[in-house]
Amino acid sequence: MKKKYLIYVLGVVSSFVSCGKSFLEITPKGKFIASKVSDYDLLFQNTTLINTGTSPANAQVPMGDEVAVVDPYFNGAQLRTQRLFRWEDKVYNDDEDAFEMLAIMPQLYTYNKIVNEVMDAQDGTTEQKEALRAEGRANRAWAFFMLGNYYGAPYSAATASTALSIPLLTEADVAKTSFQRATVAQVYDFMVKDLSESIPYLPKNPALRTRMSRAAAEALLGKVYLFMGRYEESLVSLNQAFNDLPTTFATQLYDLNTTMAVGGTWGYDPNWALTSYQSLYPPAWNNIENLFPKQHGLNGWNSELSDILLSPETFALFSANDQRLKFFTPQPSGGGKFAVPGLRRRNSGTQAQFGVRLAEMYLLRAEANARLGNITEAIKDLETLRVKRMPAAEAKVTLTAKNLLIQFVIEERLREFALQGQRWFDMRRLSVDPLFAGKEYTHVYYDADGKEKQRITLRPERLTMRFPEKVMTENPGMPNNP
Repeated sequence: MKKKYLIYVLGVVSSFVSCGKSFLEITPKGKFIASKVSDYDLLFQNTTLINTGTSPANAQVPMGDEVAVVDPYFNGAQLRTQRLFRWEDKVYNDDEDAFEMLAIMPQLYTYNKIVNEVMDAQDGTTEQKEALRAEGRANRAWAFFMLGNYYGAPYSAATASTALSIPLLTEADVAKTSFQRATVAQVYDFMVKDLSESIPYLPKNPALRTRMSRAAAEALLGKVYLFMGRYEESLVSLNQAFNDLPTTFATQLYDLNTTMAVGGTWGYDPNWALTSYQSLYPPAWNNIENLFPKQHGLNGWNSELSDILLSPETFALFSANDQRLKFFTPQPSGGGKFAVPGLRRRNSGTQAQFGVRLAEMYLLRAEANARLGNITEAIKDLETLRVKRMPAAEAKVTLTAKNLLIQFVIEERLREFALQGQRWFDMRRLSVDPLFAGKEYTHVYYDADGKEKQRITLRPERLTMRFPEKVMTENPGMPNNP
């Protein structure tokens, strides 16, 4: 059975890369037909559902405004990287597949297959089938969230019913060739429905960290609500997620004051950060801060590559003893030093860990509370996280004004997730937030002497990526983004 399953998955992925004539671009060549509950359960076990491998959905990293570039390293970067950093209209050549789809579309196909078929499995109890269908639906919501944040307009209550997002693909049908883009409201409403209806059937204690738990789905729902500006509902979901944290595996914050200390559990050495990466930083599936690891493919910007760097402005947001600074080095991977003071290369390993993370749960709940004026509760969550990232005296938050506290939470998200991809999603949602109205997002490109070579300003149109030409050619009736 495992061999048949592997053949099936490889068939899905290889045929997707070779490109079929549909938006799905998947033609399963293997003939694995799931019929038993155990078959559908095995579909969740394949690593392609949690690891993007050679097709990383990582466009959000160079598009975040916390990054900067400098020659000669940016000169040698991949063309895709250069285009993403410049927020160009065209990221891929006409004959290229988008990595963002290569990573997620095969997963979406599998989730739809499970959702639509598992209740007809030949064996198993209704309870087992309901749990697997719920897991498929919750994972499908994740896929829609990612795709919608690449190709759909940011959620705004004023425009959501007319602004376009992604096609709502809910069938595992590779023969379908006609696709219609849903509105932003339809996509977000569908995610809320998928998650809300799935949560009661999801296990509190899944067997593996890489399987969707009830708490992970509740946290994701809380994030979706927050992106919709529905802060009260977001807070309810996030509180429930904390109440439902699994007990079958550890879920807690690392204390970087200990793990990043000289001789700490991650073996930190003050000189090591200048020559190598923190290779002992746990991989996603063993990282106890991950409630549900997802889309964590290889990312050279977290290790050896020097073409996408932390900007001096973002570096200045860290306090002196913030242990997260030890994930960054002032030296290029080949030695020497950057021409611009404050430029830093992230040096925390080859993964940009992305998914449902405990640190983000604290920050999401802090923001929801701050938005609702619950200042004490917001500060409590902020300090719970910060005391694990810096000395206790430095971790204190003294702000009491609501709007200033909200802005502080956003800055804390920058510090916590710098070069991890979260910033792009925040930029999108803040672009339609009155509190951040008029904020300009820029990238700075420095020459080899450290002088400003180019300053790029993000245009509103590029808060969404354009569908690549290859997709548009194969789906001529589907409108593209401006």
